[in-house]
Amino acid sequence: MKTLVLARHAKSSWDEADIDDHDRPLNDRGEHDAPRMAKRLAGTGVVLDAILSSTALRALTTAEVFAVVLGLPVEQDQRLYGASPSDITAIVAERDVDGVMVVAHDPGMSVLAGRFAPDIVHMPTCAVATFTWADGSGDSWETALASAPTNWRFDAPRLS
Repeated sequence: MKTLVLARHAKSSWDEADIDDHDRPLNDRGEHDAPRMAKRLAGTGVVLDAILSSTALRALTTAEVFAVVLGLPVEQDQRLYGASPSDITAIVAERDVDGVMVVAHDPGMSVLAGRFAPDIVHMPTCAVATFTWADGSGDSWETALASAPTNWRFDAPRLS
């Protein structure tokens, strides 16, 4: 079985107008939402082998919060900064593991989530979408990512 978790970075700060987009930190809401969402994801019993994150500060900070709760290290990948859905799936397919979490940015995250689950039209900040492919349809990432998931789940900070 393959499991893909897509998590959009938590809410970032726009307080400093002259800061580079790549270096924007989380704001207070983002710092509040990331631990809550990490605990909620862990509570689902999801099994992951890797957490991949954009190198942007807001994504990396979000990924590190999830990493602490899930007990996994974060692998930074610069290609995830501004990645398209096809870039994201190509990066996931490079991994020889069954469960991968990606922490990155819109519009790529929303578009990719919507491809797997048309009911997901937008991934707000710190939203988490989990997709699983049963054995057979999910034997390889290439096979899984080219087909509809067997199951999916969506959660966002404002849903509870």
